[in-house]
Amino acid sequence: MKMLARLGTLLALAVLTPSLAFAHSGGPHVHGFFAGLGHPLFGMDHLLAMIAVGIIGARTGGRSIVLVPLFFVSAMVAGALLGMAGIRLPSLETGIALSLVVFGAMVGLARPWPLTSAAALTALFGLFHGNAHGLEIPESAGGIAYAAGFMLGTSMLHAIGVLFAVKLTRWPTTVRTAGLATSLVGMALAAQSF
Repeated sequence: MKMLARLGTLLALAVLTPSLAFAHSGGPHVHGFFAGLGHPLFGMDHLLAMIAVGIIGARTGGRSIVLVPLFFVSAMVAGALLGMAGIRLPSLETGIALSLVVFGAMVGLARPWPLTSAAALTALFGLFHGNAHGLEIPESAGGIAYAAGFMLGTSMLHAIGVLFAVKLTRWPTTVRTAGLATSLVGMALAAQSF
């Protein structure tokens, strides 16, 4: 019962803090390597999604520990290139919120996924995350540095997700609860976008 109360509190906080939920505010502050490196850390949607991808890769096992995050990052780059070309994916923020719902469910189910399914889903949602950032990357040389920092920050969060899954194998309920919480945050963010 306490766990449900905590998850309810987390959901309420997510709904009541819309300015903290999305990291895609755009504007002139988006520039340089360190801005890109820190960007995934300050948006709840990105932070949760990137860590979840690492957990999914670890749970899938074998070479998926590297391949699942690699598919996400590759698709994120493709989405960013679309955004830099001025192409906005439809329902962009909804797609990002849905990524949290799906990734959280994948983590919460606590079972390995086939590599093809895990890679396809993470790549699909990687397009949305990348597109949001491609739309706000400046066209200057600083934009390239920003993109490099963002890719490194994303990869570091994937690694944290892998370590989280590996270190907590004895406590599967903790990982499952984190997955459930991620899905609930995604649902709250999706509700805000409607």
